[in-house]
Amino acid sequence: MVTPAKPGPKPRTTPRAAGLAVARPDGSGRPLGSKRPHVNEPPPADHETVHVTLPAPSADGPVPGVALVVLDRPKVLNALDFALIEALTIALEALDADPECRCIVITGAGERAFAAGADIAELAVQTPTTLTVDDHFHRWERIKRVRKPIIAAVRGYALGGGCELAMTCDMIVAGEDAQFGQPEIRLGVMPGAGGTQRLTRAIGKARAMEMILTGRTIGAREAEAHGLVTSVVASEATVPAALELASRIAGMAPVAVIAAKAAVNRAEELSLEAGLEFERRNFYLLFATEDQREGMAAFVEKRAARWKGR
Repeated sequence: MVTPAKPGPKPRTTPRAAGLAVARPDGSGRPLGSKRPHVNEPPPADHETVHVTLPAPSADGPVPGVALVVLDRPKVLNALDFALIEALTIALEALDADPECRCIVITGAGERAFAAGADIAELAVQTPTTLTVDDHFHRWERIKRVRKPIIAAVRGYALGGGCELAMTCDMIVAGEDAQFGQPEIRLGVMPGAGGTQRLTRAIGKARAMEMILTGRTIGAREAEAHGLVTSVVASEATVPAALELASRIAGMAPVAVIAAKAAVNRAEELSLEAGLEFERRNFYLLFATEDQREGMAAFVEKRAARWKGR
């Protein structure tokens, strides 16, 4: 079991920064995907809401190939304001482009919430015009287009936008104290960042309809029974279990992982015939990679494969 190290000071990511600062073994904190020194433009303190560490820390040492992304607005239960979503999008896209990262874990700061929803004070003053012109919601689709696997490590509340963010991830490791729901109906609105679509695909129309039209929340065990989450673990083991899963994925052939994720995601969108064609094409294309030759040679020679990611 991979267990997280005690938290310490971490570089922070903000939407106004020139690049994405991350913690690295050499202490450079350079922007992901760049060899230039990083220069921070001091942002408003309230915008410093996303921490990224690559490789992820654990009690057993750094977890190779795995990035840990922490949503950090604990005073408001990590509510997702527009600045946080922008910073998160920048962080995930930078990690997607960084060859040192092969899998990503997202979690919320503290023990009470992954993310308790959108920032209602910010949303309350919006109009159809501001929502259309500013188009902050387009970032949700950018998050979904990240090619590398993303695991949500959920403790406490994952409600509204927090539930939508967890469902946008590829897998969910839930602590026993996790609560999932789309309570927007209680505010006179409805889910707007994928809740009606992803929840329905995850647990079926009848259950999703009941949850969305009543605002009912469900616990981790019920979410697991309905197929919403990958696994349920003891609350204190949530992040360690997510890091362990991410470590196993990061140990696989990187190009094959990206191709397989794309094929699984298309299963929700394509007919069976089209999905099988997409799968077969990706399968064939992997035979052009060095990792395919290495993996099969390693199997025949009874040794561990040495992946190159190409």
